[in-house]
Amino acid sequence: MRAILSSLVLLLPFLSQPAAAQDASAGERSFAKCRACHQIGEGARNLVGPELNGLIGRHSGAVEGYSYSAANKNSGLTWDEATFAEYIKDPRTKIPGTKMIFAGIKSEKEIKDLTAFLKQFDKDGKKS
Repeated sequence: MRAILSSLVLLLPFLSQPAAAQDASAGERSFAKCRACHQIGEGARNLVGPELNGLIGRHSGAVEGYSYSAANKNSGLTWDEATFAEYIKDPRTKIPGTKMIFAGIKSEKEIKDLTAFLKQFDKDGKKS
């Protein structure tokens, strides 16, 4: 019994730690990987890739004026956090035939942080 209690005492600091929170500031730094092809914020425009304002909740292939691949337009996806996480890990696996050429982000923490950064911007690029 004493060994069990000793083990529990050692584990208490870890059990009381909250799950890693999303860090929008770290996500902004991660967005540097996206910046060559995408813009976000007020005045954002389509580049090689579509602007990303209001991404979470938006249907895939829906940014006006951007020429999407048929695969992306017809994917039927709505971007939520889980769908975006799957996509950004390996875009060509999630949407075969996408035009997006990106190796992906493998770190779960980095994906969560990037998502937190993107979620700050509404469809008009206003930061909440």
